[in-house]
Amino acid sequence: MEMLQDSFGRIHDYIRISVTDRCNLRCVYCMPEEGMEFAPHDQIMSYEEIAQVLKVLAPMGMRKVRLTGGEPLVRKDLHQLVSMISAIDGIEDIALTTNALLLDKQAQALKDAGLNRINISLDSLQASRFSMITRGGDVNKVLKGIEAATAVGLAPIKLNVVLMKGINDDEIKDFIAMTIDQPLHVRFIEYMPIGQASDSWRKSYLPLEAVTDVCAEAGWTVESTAGPAGNGPSRNMKIAGSQGTFGLIHPVSDHFCDNCNRLRLTADGHIKACLYWSDEYNVRRFVDAPDAMAALFLKALGTKPKNHEMALALEQKMQSHTPTVRRMSQIGG
Repeated sequence: MEMLQDSFGRIHDYIRISVTDRCNLRCVYCMPEEGMEFAPHDQIMSYEEIAQVLKVLAPMGMRKVRLTGGEPLVRKDLHQLVSMISAIDGIEDIALTTNALLLDKQAQALKDAGLNRINISLDSLQASRFSMITRGGDVNKVLKGIEAATAVGLAPIKLNVVLMKGINDDEIKDFIAMTIDQPLHVRFIEYMPIGQASDSWRKSYLPLEAVTDVCAEAGWTVESTAGPAGNGPSRNMKIAGSQGTFGLIHPVSDHFCDNCNRLRLTADGHIKACLYWSDEYNVRRFVDAPDAMAALFLKALGTKPKNHEMALALEQKMQSHTPTVRRMSQIGG
Protein backbone atom coordinates (compact mmCIF):
# COMPACT_ATOMS: atom_id res chain seq x y z
CA MET A 1 0.00 0.00 0.00
CA GLU A 2 1.02 3.63 -0.49
CA MET A 3 2.93 5.05 2.46
CA LEU A 4 1.60 7.91 4.59
CA GLN A 5 3.56 10.75 3.03
CA ASP A 6 2.42 14.33 2.55
CA SER A 7 3.16 16.73 -0.31
CA PHE A 8 6.28 18.01 1.48
CA GLY A 9 7.80 14.54 1.77
CA ARG A 10 7.09 14.11 5.49
CA ILE A 11 6.47 10.48 6.45
CA HIS A 12 3.71 9.99 9.04
CA ASP A 13 4.17 6.97 11.30
CA TYR A 14 2.48 8.33 14.44
CA ILE A 15 -1.20 8.89 15.20
CA ARG A 16 -2.91 10.43 18.21
CA ILE A 17 -6.35 8.95 18.73
CA SER A 18 -8.88 10.63 21.00
CA VAL A 19 -11.19 8.09 22.62
CA THR A 20 -13.51 10.67 24.20
CA ASP A 21 -14.15 14.41 24.29
CA ARG A 22 -15.23 14.17 27.93
CA CYS A 23 -13.04 14.94 30.92
CA ASN A 24 -13.21 14.91 34.71
CA LEU A 25 -11.38 18.27 34.82
CA ARG A 26 -11.98 21.68 33.23
CA CYS A 27 -8.46 23.03 32.70
CA VAL A 28 -8.43 26.71 31.87
CA TYR A 29 -6.51 26.29 28.60
CA CYS A 30 -8.52 23.32 27.39
CA MET A 31 -12.23 23.81 28.20
CA PRO A 32 -14.57 26.60 29.18
CA GLU A 33 -15.90 26.36 32.73
CA GLU A 34 -19.49 26.01 31.53
CA GLY A 35 -21.40 25.49 28.32
CA MET A 36 -19.24 22.73 26.85
CA GLU A 37 -21.30 20.46 24.60
CA PHE A 38 -20.11 16.87 24.40
CA ALA A 39 -20.73 14.52 21.51
CA PRO A 40 -23.52 11.97 22.06
CA HIS A 41 -22.22 8.48 22.78
CA ASP A 42 -23.40 7.15 19.43
CA GLN A 43 -21.16 9.68 17.65
CA ILE A 44 -18.03 8.45 19.44
CA MET A 45 -15.96 5.81 17.67
CA SER A 46 -16.18 2.33 19.14
CA TYR A 47 -13.06 0.40 20.08
CA GLU A 48 -13.72 -1.92 17.15
CA GLU A 49 -13.85 1.03 14.74
CA ILE A 50 -10.59 2.43 16.10
CA ALA A 51 -8.90 -0.95 15.70
CA GLN A 52 -10.21 -1.18 12.14
CA VAL A 53 -8.64 2.18 11.30
CA LEU A 54 -5.28 1.04 12.65
CA LYS A 55 -5.47 -2.22 10.69
CA VAL A 56 -5.62 -0.07 7.57
CA LEU A 57 -2.88 2.33 8.65
CA ALA A 58 -0.33 -0.22 9.90
CA PRO A 59 0.47 -1.59 6.39
CA MET A 60 0.89 2.05 5.29
CA GLY A 61 3.68 2.58 7.81
CA MET A 62 1.87 3.60 10.98
CA ARG A 63 3.98 2.45 13.92
CA LYS A 64 3.15 4.57 16.97
CA VAL A 65 -0.20 5.20 18.63
CA ARG A 66 -1.03 7.61 21.44
CA LEU A 67 -4.45 7.48 23.12
CA THR A 68 -5.80 10.82 24.27
CA GLY A 69 -9.01 12.64 25.14
CA GLY A 70 -10.60 14.59 26.79
CA GLU A 71 -9.48 12.29 29.54
CA PRO A 72 -9.07 8.78 28.08
CA LEU A 73 -9.38 7.01 31.44
CA VAL A 74 -13.01 8.09 31.80
CA ARG A 75 -13.75 5.78 28.85
CA LYS A 76 -14.84 2.40 30.21
CA ASP A 77 -12.40 -0.52 29.97
CA LEU A 78 -9.72 1.36 28.06
CA HIS A 79 -7.34 -1.55 28.60
CA GLN A 80 -9.47 -3.56 26.16
CA LEU A 81 -8.67 -1.09 23.38
CA VAL A 82 -4.98 -1.21 24.28
CA SER A 83 -5.08 -4.99 23.98
CA MET A 84 -6.77 -4.78 20.57
CA ILE A 85 -4.16 -2.33 19.31
CA SER A 86 -1.22 -4.34 20.64
CA ALA A 87 -2.43 -7.31 18.59
CA ILE A 88 -2.19 -5.39 15.30
CA ASP A 89 0.85 -6.39 13.28
CA GLY A 90 3.13 -3.41 12.67
CA ILE A 91 2.13 -1.29 15.67
CA GLU A 92 5.30 -1.01 17.74
CA ASP A 93 4.50 1.54 20.44
CA ILE A 94 1.35 2.42 22.41
CA ALA A 95 1.31 5.46 24.67
CA LEU A 96 -1.28 7.32 26.73
CA THR A 97 -1.78 10.96 27.70
CA THR A 98 -3.81 11.33 30.89
CA ASN A 99 -4.44 13.63 33.83
CA ALA A 100 -3.84 10.53 36.01
CA LEU A 101 -6.74 11.10 38.40
CA LEU A 102 -7.96 7.56 37.68
CA LEU A 103 -4.59 6.00 36.89
CA ASP A 104 -3.78 4.32 40.21
CA LYS A 105 -6.63 1.82 39.73
CA GLN A 106 -6.00 1.21 36.00
CA ALA A 107 -2.21 1.25 35.62
CA GLN A 108 -1.67 -2.50 36.02
CA ALA A 109 -4.43 -3.48 33.58
CA LEU A 110 -3.13 -1.01 31.00
CA LYS A 111 0.44 -2.27 31.36
CA ASP A 112 -0.70 -5.90 31.09
CA ALA A 113 -2.71 -5.06 27.95
CA GLY A 114 0.36 -3.68 26.19
CA LEU A 115 0.66 0.01 27.09
CA ASN A 116 4.33 1.01 26.80
CA ARG A 117 4.58 4.49 28.23
CA ILE A 118 2.62 7.39 29.59
CA ASN A 119 2.43 11.19 29.62
CA ILE A 120 0.78 12.84 32.60
CA SER A 121 -0.56 16.38 32.53
CA LEU A 122 0.53 18.24 35.66
CA ASP A 123 0.55 22.04 35.57
CA SER A 124 1.16 22.72 39.26
CA LEU A 125 2.51 20.91 42.31
CA GLN A 126 0.62 23.22 44.67
CA ALA A 127 -2.75 21.86 45.73
CA SER A 128 -4.67 25.15 45.64
CA ARG A 129 -3.14 26.29 42.37
CA PHE A 130 -3.69 22.90 40.73
CA SER A 131 -7.32 23.10 41.79
CA MET A 132 -7.58 26.58 40.28
CA ILE A 133 -5.99 25.64 36.92
CA THR A 134 -8.05 22.45 36.62
CA ARG A 135 -11.17 23.95 38.21
CA GLY A 136 -11.44 21.45 41.03
CA GLY A 137 -8.77 18.77 40.54
CA ASP A 138 -6.86 17.07 43.37
CA VAL A 139 -3.10 17.07 42.78
CA ASN A 140 -2.63 14.25 45.31
CA LYS A 141 -4.56 11.89 43.05
CA VAL A 142 -2.20 12.75 40.22
CA LEU A 143 0.82 12.04 42.39
CA LYS A 144 -0.68 8.66 43.32
CA GLY A 145 -1.14 7.98 39.62
CA ILE A 146 2.54 8.71 39.00
CA GLU A 147 3.48 6.31 41.79
CA ALA A 148 1.24 3.61 40.31
CA ALA A 149 2.70 4.04 36.82
CA THR A 150 6.19 3.75 38.25
CA ALA A 151 5.28 0.66 40.26
CA VAL A 152 3.91 -1.28 37.27
CA GLY A 153 6.87 -0.39 35.05
CA LEU A 154 5.41 2.08 32.58
CA ALA A 155 8.44 3.91 31.22
CA PRO A 156 9.34 6.54 30.41
CA ILE A 157 6.95 8.64 32.49
CA LYS A 158 6.69 12.18 31.15
CA LEU A 159 5.06 15.07 32.95
CA ASN A 160 3.50 17.66 30.64
CA VAL A 161 3.56 21.19 32.05
CA VAL A 162 1.83 23.96 30.11
CA LEU A 163 3.65 27.10 31.22
CA MET A 164 1.47 30.16 31.80
CA LYS A 165 2.89 33.55 32.63
CA GLY A 166 1.89 34.75 36.06
CA ILE A 167 0.15 31.47 36.86
CA ASN A 168 2.67 28.65 37.24
CA ASP A 169 5.97 30.00 35.94
CA ASP A 170 7.27 30.33 39.52
CA GLU A 171 7.23 26.50 39.77
CA ILE A 172 9.74 25.81 37.00
CA LYS A 173 12.51 25.09 39.49
CA ASP A 174 10.29 22.74 41.52
CA PHE A 175 9.43 20.68 38.43
CA ILE A 176 13.04 20.40 37.30
CA ALA A 177 14.07 19.38 40.82
CA MET A 178 11.75 16.35 40.51
CA THR A 179 14.00 14.97 37.77
CA ILE A 180 17.17 14.98 39.88
CA ASP A 181 16.40 11.99 42.11
CA GLN A 182 13.62 10.33 40.09
CA PRO A 183 13.56 8.93 36.54
CA LEU A 184 10.89 11.43 35.51
CA HIS A 185 10.91 13.46 32.33
CA VAL A 186 9.31 16.91 32.56
CA ARG A 187 8.17 18.58 29.36
CA PHE A 188 7.49 22.32 29.45
CA ILE A 189 5.02 23.22 26.70
CA GLU A 190 4.18 26.64 25.32
CA TYR A 191 0.56 27.71 25.71
CA MET A 192 -1.13 27.21 22.31
CA PRO A 193 -4.08 29.13 20.84
CA ILE A 194 -6.21 26.07 20.07
CA GLY A 195 -9.83 27.08 19.53
CA GLN A 196 -9.44 30.27 21.55
CA ALA A 197 -6.99 32.74 20.00
CA SER A 198 -8.06 35.54 22.32
CA ASP A 199 -6.30 38.22 24.32
CA SER A 200 -6.45 35.97 27.41
CA TRP A 201 -4.22 33.45 25.63
CA ARG A 202 -1.72 36.12 24.59
CA LYS A 203 -1.51 37.48 28.14
CA SER A 204 -0.68 34.00 29.51
CA TYR A 205 1.76 33.02 26.76
CA LEU A 206 5.35 32.58 27.98
CA PRO A 207 8.39 31.85 25.78
CA LEU A 208 10.34 28.90 27.13
CA GLU A 209 13.60 30.79 27.52
CA ALA A 210 12.27 31.28 31.06
CA VAL A 211 13.20 27.65 31.82
CA THR A 212 16.88 28.01 30.99
CA ASP A 213 16.95 31.32 32.86
CA VAL A 214 15.74 29.51 36.00
CA CYS A 215 18.47 26.88 35.62
CA ALA A 216 21.11 29.59 35.37
CA GLU A 217 19.76 31.35 38.46
CA ALA A 218 19.81 28.05 40.39
CA GLY A 219 23.45 27.45 39.45
CA TRP A 220 22.66 24.09 37.86
CA THR A 221 24.96 22.58 35.26
CA VAL A 222 22.73 21.75 32.32
CA GLU A 223 23.63 19.13 29.72
CA SER A 224 21.97 18.41 26.40
CA THR A 225 20.65 14.86 26.11
CA ALA A 226 18.88 12.66 23.61
CA GLY A 227 16.02 12.19 26.04
CA PRO A 228 13.88 9.09 26.60
CA ALA A 229 12.05 6.97 24.04
CA GLY A 230 9.38 8.78 22.09
CA ASN A 231 10.79 12.21 22.81
CA GLY A 232 9.13 13.74 19.74
CA PRO A 233 9.68 17.48 19.22
CA SER A 234 11.15 18.17 22.65
CA ARG A 235 14.60 19.80 23.00
CA ASN A 236 15.93 17.75 25.90
CA MET A 237 18.28 18.59 28.73
CA LYS A 238 19.23 17.33 32.16
CA ILE A 239 20.86 18.57 35.31
CA ALA A 240 24.31 16.99 35.57
CA GLY A 241 24.03 13.68 37.46
CA SER A 242 20.23 13.58 37.48
CA GLN A 243 18.11 10.47 36.88
CA GLY A 244 15.56 12.21 34.71
CA THR A 245 15.43 14.93 32.08
CA PHE A 246 13.50 18.03 31.20
CA GLY A 247 12.61 19.34 27.79
CA LEU A 248 11.16 22.30 25.94
CA ILE A 249 8.38 22.03 23.38
CA HIS A 250 7.98 25.24 21.34
CA PRO A 251 4.91 24.83 19.12
CA VAL A 252 4.50 28.61 18.81
CA SER A 253 7.88 30.34 18.96
CA ASP A 254 9.97 27.66 17.25
CA HIS A 255 7.61 25.27 15.51
CA PHE A 256 8.77 21.79 14.55
CA CYS A 257 6.50 21.41 11.52
CA ASP A 258 9.35 20.52 9.14
CA ASN A 259 9.70 17.21 10.97
CA CYS A 260 6.03 16.57 11.70
CA ASN A 261 5.20 12.87 11.56
CA ARG A 262 1.79 12.82 13.23
CA LEU A 263 -1.85 12.54 12.35
CA ARG A 264 -4.84 12.92 14.66
CA LEU A 265 -8.15 11.10 14.83
CA THR A 266 -10.87 12.80 16.84
CA ALA A 267 -13.23 10.90 19.09
CA ASP A 268 -16.04 11.46 16.58
CA GLY A 269 -14.00 10.00 13.74
CA HIS A 270 -12.43 12.94 11.93
CA ILE A 271 -8.90 12.92 10.55
CA LYS A 272 -6.90 16.02 11.37
CA ALA A 273 -3.59 16.19 9.55
CA CYS A 274 -2.69 19.36 11.47
CA LEU A 275 -3.73 20.18 15.03
CA TYR A 276 -4.19 23.90 14.40
CA TRP A 277 -6.06 24.21 11.09
CA SER A 278 -9.76 23.52 10.63
CA ASP A 279 -9.42 20.88 7.86
CA GLU A 280 -11.06 17.57 8.83
CA TYR A 281 -12.13 14.40 7.04
CA ASN A 282 -14.76 12.01 8.37
CA VAL A 283 -13.28 8.52 8.26
CA ARG A 284 -16.06 6.77 10.15
CA ARG A 285 -18.20 6.29 7.04
CA PHE A 286 -15.41 4.21 5.51
CA VAL A 287 -14.76 1.95 8.49
CA ASP A 288 -15.88 -1.10 6.47
CA ALA A 289 -14.16 0.04 3.25
CA PRO A 290 -10.39 -0.27 3.78
CA ASP A 291 -9.35 1.03 0.36
CA ALA A 292 -11.59 4.10 0.64
CA MET A 293 -10.32 4.70 4.17
CA ALA A 294 -6.70 4.55 3.02
CA ALA A 295 -7.48 6.96 0.19
CA LEU A 296 -9.09 9.40 2.63
CA PHE A 297 -6.00 9.45 4.85
CA LEU A 298 -3.85 10.14 1.80
CA LYS A 299 -6.22 12.93 0.77
CA ALA A 300 -5.93 14.48 4.23
CA LEU A 301 -2.15 14.33 4.01
CA GLY A 302 -2.25 15.82 0.52
CA THR A 303 -3.87 18.98 1.86
CA LYS A 304 -1.67 19.31 4.97
CA PRO A 305 -0.01 22.76 5.03
CA LYS A 306 3.72 23.19 5.49
CA ASN A 307 3.27 24.68 8.96
CA HIS A 308 0.63 25.88 11.41
CA GLU A 309 1.49 29.59 11.68
CA MET A 310 0.67 29.85 15.41
CA ALA A 311 3.34 32.52 15.72
CA LEU A 312 1.28 34.74 13.42
CA ALA A 313 -1.67 34.31 15.79
CA LEU A 314 0.53 35.53 18.64
CA GLU A 315 1.45 38.59 16.58
CA GLN A 316 -2.16 39.07 15.42
CA LYS A 317 -1.13 38.83 11.76
CA MET A 318 -3.00 37.38 8.78
CA GLN A 319 -2.83 33.58 8.40
CA SER A 320 -3.03 31.51 5.23
CA HIS A 321 -5.65 29.02 6.46
CA THR A 322 -8.57 28.95 8.88
CA PRO A 323 -7.71 27.98 12.47
CA THR A 324 -9.83 25.32 14.16
CA VAL A 325 -12.69 26.35 16.41
CA ARG A 326 -12.53 23.06 18.28
CA ARG A 327 -11.20 23.09 21.81
CA MET A 328 -8.19 20.91 22.59
CA SER A 329 -10.42 18.44 24.43
CA GLN A 330 -12.48 18.02 21.24
CA ILE A 331 -9.43 17.29 19.11
CA GLY A 332 -7.23 15.20 21.37
CA GLY A 333 -4.05 16.35 23.11
